[in-house]
Amino acid sequence: MFDDRTDAGERLADLLERRGVEADLVLAIPRGGLPVGRAVADRLGVPLDVVVAEKLGAPGNPELAIGAVAGDGSVWVNDELVDHLGVSSAYVERVRESEAENAREKVASYRGGEAVPELAGRRVVLVDDGIATGATAIACLRQIRSAGAAHLTLAVPVAPRDAESRLGGEFDAFVCVESPRWFGAVGQYYRSFGQVSNEEARAILESYEPNG
Repeated sequence: MFDDRTDAGERLADLLERRGVEADLVLAIPRGGLPVGRAVADRLGVPLDVVVAEKLGAPGNPELAIGAVAGDGSVWVNDELVDHLGVSSAYVERVRESEAENAREKVASYRGGEAVPELAGRRVVLVDDGIATGATAIACLRQIRSAGAAHLTLAVPVAPRDAESRLGGEFDAFVCVESPRWFGAVGQYYRSFGQVSNEEARAILESYEPNG
């Protein structure tokens, strides 16, 4: 159990240090990933930036991700889940268009231009406040990989026990503080898990200075 996202980030940073993870840059998934990412980037003494993805919610259950669209417009769809739920291709396309626009707006808000910073040849740590389905993480990981990152570590405070095996082809290393056998919502593992506002998230990003 984590006190809040900052506590989670500090504990994640501890584990990254113990594992000897080296990085040139930390990328956080906004909004909730930014307080976690700030603590990690500060400990590693590297710059902090963001990578954006918006999940594609299932019909009647928007919290259940059937896929995600990244800030560069690329899309990942969980075909197995889509088939299981009987989701139509028309629905997937409709929600993709809507969330792609949201992703573009978020990129403009946080980065003002390109979907990701220059990543060619760099060692990147991708941070979020936790993983549930992994849809947004996959979309972000693929976006980072396509931008030429040399080494990609996915680092989160909490994730299901099978997350590493489910997402294993998407990263070079996986670091997770807590991997409960019976996984609920990410927020269940935080004492304080209030929403991070756009203003708070942008303030974290704009005020951060590497400590190394």
